[in-house]
Amino acid sequence: MKFINEVQWGRLDYLVVDLPPGTGDASLNLLQTLPVAGVVVVTTPQEMAVADARKGLKLFAEHDAPVLGVVENMAAYHCPNCEDTHEVFGSGGAAEISDDYDVPVLADLPVHPDFGSEAGGPTIRDEDSAVQDDLFDFVDETADRVGEINRRKVAEHVAERGDDVPEEADAPAGSP
Repeated sequence: MKFINEVQWGRLDYLVVDLPPGTGDASLNLLQTLPVAGVVVVTTPQEMAVADARKGLKLFAEHDAPVLGVVENMAAYHCPNCEDTHEVFGSGGAAEISDDYDVPVLADLPVHPDFGSEAGGPTIRDEDSAVQDDLFDFVDETADRVGEINRRKVAEHVAERGDDVPEEADAPAGSP
């Protein structure tokens, strides 16, 4: 957590942290160091990865970190030559977690040659790639879930305080 504590980040809306799978020290340190707006649990279709993702989900839930949803990475391989989709690693790991823990599947991301990793993080090598839509949809779903959880927290806070929103606050500006 030295990286988080000793960097002058400036004003951030969000800081996305990629953690190793499961329930290791990195996850615990993060929970003890930062306010967590939400967690996206990532798995691949293989049984061992799904088991690790379940452990991570339980850890974050036990520490009241909102679980935004689950992503299945390497869900399928889209062959650029034959245009077929192949489930090389199996399928359905994220769906199982979703069903068991009542969290949404935010995305099923494929293995695709257009996904790359350059200095500075993951990239899409071809901006016209079909997988670009998959990533944009994932980002949109995640942002929607953060907003939903934030609205729920505000509503709970207001209900706990017993505050009522004044009627005039509901009226559009300029109305009588």
